[in-house]
Amino acid sequence: MEYRTDRRLTPDEYIELLNASTLGERRPVSNRDTIQRMLDHANLLVTAWDGDTLVGAARCFTDFAYVTYCSDLCVRESIQRQGVGKELLRKVQEAAPCRIVLLAAPKAVDYYPHIGFVQHHSAWLLDPGGLQ
Repeated sequence: MEYRTDRRLTPDEYIELLNASTLGERRPVSNRDTIQRMLDHANLLVTAWDGDTLVGAARCFTDFAYVTYCSDLCVRESIQRQGVGKELLRKVQEAAPCRIVLLAAPKAVDYYPHIGFVQHHSAWLLDPGGLQ
């Protein structure tokens, strides 16, 4: 497995990975423009490769000093539970040695405590146009 921080992805590569993981169910995979913007504006992207096959990615936003928000952690379902997600997060912390914050996908809620994350009870969400 090769982990990289220097390779940008095309929307098609990322959409294929999202669909091969469980994360495609909750991302706008039918909207290439949105996926392109998601990739363009992430300032830390760690990818995992098995030869020429993209098998995982951690798409993040960080200040490289205090906090990194991991907005997507996705690994192909066919190789989940082999340590790829944990290694992606390890590489994120190597690149940005600070705390990682994320929102767990429903199917991954039990995964994060297993690798050392602590649940935080005061997250808040605001959809576009939701300010009153």
